[in-house]
Amino acid sequence: MEPLASKIRPRSLKEFVGQEHLVGESKPLSIAIKERHIFSFILWGPPGVGKTTLARIYAKALNADYHELSAVSAGKDDIRQIVEGKTSGSLLGPRILFLDEIHRFNKAQQDFLLPYVESGRLVLIGATTENPSFEVIPALLSRCRVFVMEELTNEDMRKIIKSTGHKMKKDASEWLVSMAKGDARQALAMIENTISLYKDITIENFKNTLQSKYLRYDKKGDEHYNTISAFIKSMRASQPDAALYYMNRMLEAGEDPKFIARRMVIFASEDIGLALPTALVVANAVFQAVTTIGMPECGENLAHGVVYLSEAPKDRRAYDAYLKSKDDVIKYGNLPIPLEIRNPATKLNKNLGYGKNYEKYTSKDLMPEKLKNRKYLEIKKK
Repeated sequence: MEPLASKIRPRSLKEFVGQEHLVGESKPLSIAIKERHIFSFILWGPPGVGKTTLARIYAKALNADYHELSAVSAGKDDIRQIVEGKTSGSLLGPRILFLDEIHRFNKAQQDFLLPYVESGRLVLIGATTENPSFEVIPALLSRCRVFVMEELTNEDMRKIIKSTGHKMKKDASEWLVSMAKGDARQALAMIENTISLYKDITIENFKNTLQSKYLRYDKKGDEHYNTISAFIKSMRASQPDAALYYMNRMLEAGEDPKFIARRMVIFASEDIGLALPTALVVANAVFQAVTTIGMPECGENLAHGVVYLSEAPKDRRAYDAYLKSKDDVIKYGNLPIPLEIRNPATKLNKNLGYGKNYEKYTSKDLMPEKLKNRKYLEIKKK
């Protein structure tokens, strides 16, 4: 039986819901599809907002030899087969590769893909939930336009729910809109599973369906935030066993290991900080290892880092000082900098007193006048 999401998937821009800044009248992708412009691009946005659908609509407009791969499971051989024409598909238009979750391709895999995109043998459409500036190698990124897709609005979600043809009361529909948080894929899965389990669509049946493992961990849902919160708080409490448990819970649910590694880099400065400055070096090394190696082996690198960070001494003074100083910048704006520490770059600057009486190792307060004697960094008691 055809899944609901596939059954109602838009086949043209007229049927497409949302992303008006990209597909509305005279907007970039609307023009590209209408004029059949051939170019590589990356769709960056949260789950369930139409990245795959837009790629298919574009490919159809170009009458392309269209292929889809997921970077989670695909490799160099899959790309080679497509380029060499060993997979099925029409050969009337350009050869388009839609690479879902392109951020899961490691550097070596992206390097392998690059010459095919450079030469035009492949038109690449990448889809990612992560910032491509961090996840896609510069050479490949420079050959692609990046289109940012936004979370679907409540009104967009209502239209998509209505298009399913399944009747439900307004309160059930509004509950579903609120629960899905702009993710059409999750909303459609909820409808499909609820009908399969209970036949009738009600709020109560939706809630019962939500207990299903199928929807339990979603990258934009509460369980995602609850689990990463538990992971960080376990490291903060110096409990490596709990931290390892929550780490594996995320990995087994399909979480991107680089997301976990990034949180560890942040944690190294936020919670360990001055107590063990080399923790930041270790956390960065873990992130690099995860990026280079990928799943499943990089789980070992993550575990190594998690235990190290959990057992490290903690000191949040630098982080707390950062927040306090940031608050003052936001509150007071650009306060005048004392003349003696301004840069005397020109003769006029010097005449105005810039750099006058400057001492390299002075004990004089160098804060702006309004913030004299302000202290952000708590002095550690000996």
